[in-house]
Amino acid sequence: MLFALRNLLGRSVSLSNKCSVRSFRCAQVVLSAATLKGRHLLTLKDFTGEEIKQFLWTAADLKMRIKQKGEFIPLLQGKSIAMIFEKRSTRTRISTETGFALLGGHPCFLTTQDIHLGVNESRKDTARVLSGMTDLILARVYKHSDLVQLAEDGSIPVINGLSELYHPIQILADYLTLQEHFGKLKDLTVSWIGDGNNVLHSFMMSAPKLGMHLQVATPKGFEPDTNVTKIAKSLAEECGTKMMFTSDPLEAASGSNVLVTDTWISMGQEEEKAERLRAFHGYQVTMKTGKSAAPNWTFLHCLPRKPEEVDDEVFYSPRSLVFQEAENRKWTIMGAMVNILTDYSPLSNKPEF
Repeated sequence: MLFALRNLLGRSVSLSNKCSVRSFRCAQVVLSAATLKGRHLLTLKDFTGEEIKQFLWTAADLKMRIKQKGEFIPLLQGKSIAMIFEKRSTRTRISTETGFALLGGHPCFLTTQDIHLGVNESRKDTARVLSGMTDLILARVYKHSDLVQLAEDGSIPVINGLSELYHPIQILADYLTLQEHFGKLKDLTVSWIGDGNNVLHSFMMSAPKLGMHLQVATPKGFEPDTNVTKIAKSLAEECGTKMMFTSDPLEAASGSNVLVTDTWISMGQEEEKAERLRAFHGYQVTMKTGKSAAPNWTFLHCLPRKPEEVDDEVFYSPRSLVFQEAENRKWTIMGAMVNILTDYSPLSNKPEF
């Protein structure tokens, strides 16, 4: 009953013991797509393993029906989305804008020059105005607290298009890509080699729920957020998966199926460039890194990529899934938007996860 209540309302419910917590976070029960309708997608910390699989199943189903079969599926006809972008973007903007339109809806792209967000109008008032005019908000912001405020003050669902703390829609695309390539996610080992940033945080909040192991290498001083790390270690213990942290990239890559990195210098960190390039010396992903990994290792990068993060030999090799990963940003955000706004149930068989 508590489990159903939390799913339906998207609110925290106290669970009396560790067994109950584990059954919720690492749940393997079959859920209805309706449990996702009306939910905010601010962080994958708020979703069970089966709910994450529901997002991925819907994405795979839409990709098959639209891309492979050429169907027109106007699931979002008559609906609109407010897309707030404090940070520029290629993949997040294009995937959301084209995806929402492909499903029959109307996307509204809004920068800080287009609306009064937090300047001439409070975020609280903006949330209420957009709630009366649109059906969904996707916001790409600097501060995660701004997303929380939009969700609390508005009356429509909010999707995190990126914040300094989490990037959940990127991780959904990564998972779909890996599922397509390996045929499953369970028991895969993912190695993160780079900055302790929002993308890594999203892996940490979700990989254990899918039965995936995580090996993390970050330079000293660039580790992931301590609170996120504490939650993630507890989650891995509850779900029976492995999670390790080191400052040695080759140790992190050992036996891994997936090598992942990201930009070392995010937007807003440009003044730290020289310091960061010194700190990340030796972290470039190369074929030498891959020699420590499993024979079937692959490579992911959320883009845009710089050569110091991964060399051309790896980035453009058959092991690299980066462009499939980039395309899947579109199908996974479509899957998320459909699940959040409708009662859609996939028509295809559920993939193995």
